[in-house]
Amino acid sequence: MASLDDLKKRISSVKSTQKITKAMKMVAASKLRRAQESAEKGRPYSDKMNNIILNLSNSISDQENSPRLLSGSGDDKVHLCIVMTSDRGLCGGFNTNIIKKAKSFFQKILDEGKTLKIMTVGSKGYDQLKRTYKDNIIEKISFKESKNANYFDADKVGKIIIEKFEKKEFDVCTIFYNQFKNVITQIPQEQQIIPLKNSDVEKNLSEDNYEFEPEEDEILSNLLPKNISTQIFKAMLENSASEQGSRMSAMDNATRNAGEMVDKLTIQYNRSRQAAITKELIEIISGAESL
Repeated sequence: MASLDDLKKRISSVKSTQKITKAMKMVAASKLRRAQESAEKGRPYSDKMNNIILNLSNSISDQENSPRLLSGSGDDKVHLCIVMTSDRGLCGGFNTNIIKKAKSFFQKILDEGKTLKIMTVGSKGYDQLKRTYKDNIIEKISFKESKNANYFDADKVGKIIIEKFEKKEFDVCTIFYNQFKNVITQIPQEQQIIPLKNSDVEKNLSEDNYEFEPEEDEILSNLLPKNISTQIFKAMLENSASEQGSRMSAMDNATRNAGEMVDKLTIQYNRSRQAAITKELIEIISGAESL
């Protein structure tokens, strides 16, 4: 049985931890609002860009000579997977859910006898994947220095992807991230960005007819690389909001659990103290009677 001094130290330690988790919850809550607004504002832009690209692709007369970023390499033997996670922990199941979704896709690719290449954006994703897929990871990227998700970081990742595609290092590129729904719910997403899948944007495609100037091929050659960076940026914004929501929820649970533990330890401390006092009284009375 723990001594009174040990229980007192443990209660003090748990209370200190509770103060930290409560502070982290408040910080996450303040960051969440801004991150949520950015994610919600970014969705219409990325969806509209996808729709315009699909509209342009349908207008191309020579489909066989369409840009490779749109049509792909014509094969799907080599898959590049971009796993986007956070650089910091203490955010509940945020990173684990993305990794679980990605691993399911990895297994499917490997079972089909195809080549798997992985790029991690965020140190937590690399830490979890290196145990099983160390030989498949070709690059790891971290943005620990960046305080918020920004387009410049997304553009860096986009340029790396395009460079590898131009060097014919892969045929299909898929990104994995969490879509923010609310503080409690974040939905793991699997989005193919090279080549662009029609099924991903047809549901949002309007019936508007556009007239483009200059020609469709020329517009797509400039728009497609920007779309890669835009989709990466959208995933970063969604991840940022999801991370703060998940951290806020996790720290709230940790704060409540710490409170419950303090209550239990306090009861145990009081009972032990009462037992020690009772024992001393019995010893005093017994000594007095013996005299």
